[in-house]
Amino acid sequence: MNGKEKNNPKISIIIPVKNEGASLPILYEKIADIYKESFQNNEIIFINDGSTDNTQSVIEKLHSKDARVKAVQLRRNFGQTAAISAGFDIAQGEIIITMDADLQNDPADIPRLLDKINEGYDIVSGWRKNRKDKFLTRRLPSRIANFIISKLTGVYLHDYGCALKAYRKEALNGIRLYGDMHRFIPIFPSSQGFKVTEIAVIHHPRKFGKSKYGISRILKVIIDIATIQFFIKFLTKPMRLFGTLGIFFATAGLGINIYLTYLKLFQGLSISGRPLLLLGISLIIAGIQIASLGILGEVISRIYFESQNKKTYTVRKILR
Repeated sequence: MNGKEKNNPKISIIIPVKNEGASLPILYEKIADIYKESFQNNEIIFINDGSTDNTQSVIEKLHSKDARVKAVQLRRNFGQTAAISAGFDIAQGEIIITMDADLQNDPADIPRLLDKINEGYDIVSGWRKNRKDKFLTRRLPSRIANFIISKLTGVYLHDYGCALKAYRKEALNGIRLYGDMHRFIPIFPSSQGFKVTEIAVIHHPRKFGKSKYGISRILKVIIDIATIQFFIKFLTKPMRLFGTLGIFFATAGLGINIYLTYLKLFQGLSISGRPLLLLGISLIIAGIQIASLGILGEVISRIYFESQNKKTYTVRKILR
């Protein structure tokens, strides 16, 4: 982070906080040591996500002490994804850094993230290679989740759950976060052609607060990934998904009914009481309904893009 301020992009550090009053002064001092006085153009944004301790008063004291400290106080606890989204909405920086407030992420890694951005990457994700958490309840579920996410999305990162990440702001344009989607942010820009990489970062043992994640997160990850895959692969062509499934079910049902018809006409067997007949008819009906959903999805997709003048592509450069 050397050089004159005018030659450096503005940086926004977004930090969601909930009941982190004890850790914020320490975190602020560590970040301030990196920013230095010459980088007045940068900003530190604390998002108070419904804290019930003294977090808000601590943030206000830091704001009065340093104009680079900005803050958003949410009316209640909306979750980490919503808090990060609120930070994205007000961030003014060309480069956006996200990190946790519990001091497990180390601000000393920020210059290394920025160096990687300067190499031409659009997103740099932290990798807690030597993670200081319990194996059974934190590291094992994380490894399983990261393996599933990487295999299903084709975006291979060792540590999707690491909050310490750097983004070029243009890579975040058009991204809207819902549910618990914050950990999957790199997937969306990658699908649009933005360059994603990762670096090993420092990870400290937890000193404040209590983790909110455990082994149950694996099921949530699978559900979220199914949603993400739909939006990435089928948002502009839902008929590809629903049409294929509809044809599969209808064909299976038709095959069953042709078989039963053969038994009736050529072997003289009764088919009226067979569960297979009901299955065949049900599969045909289900196939027609699923294909109909595809047609409806095509209509909704066009309304979604055309009503908001959204593009189905992203542009890197135009030469005129």
